[in-house]
Amino acid sequence: QVQLVESGGGLVQPGGSLRLSCAASGRTFSLYAMGWFRQSPGKEREFVSAIGWNAKSTLYADSVKGRFSISRDNAESMMYLQMNSLKPEDTAVYYCAAHGRPYLNATWRKAQYAHWGQGTQVTVSS
Repeated sequence: QVQLVESGGGLVQPGGSLRLSCAASGRTFSLYAMGWFRQSPGKEREFVSAIGWNAKSTLYADSVKGRFSISRDNAESMMYLQMNSLKPEDTAVYYCAAHGRPYLNATWRKAQYAHWGQGTQVTVSS
């Protein structure tokens, strides 16, 4: 059974930085594309960023492009999201997700992600 555990969320001032981590277990992490999504109160869960199984493809939502950076460490079964220049509108619960099929490039399609973590809260406020 696949398990995904996010960490690294917290309270940060506008303009600050945070690094989210996702620890994966339960299957061969290196074979699957991974993604980050976020959800604010009253809104649908939205795509933030994704990385392909071999890290050769990455995708970013327009709202975070140039500020966030996704990476993965297949040897450690870890995925990261470095978030810089944070804005109040980045406030949300951030979820780690794992694709359901192996050997695929990064995708923004939420329905293709079969496994989800419990989320970590990010609050950007002064």
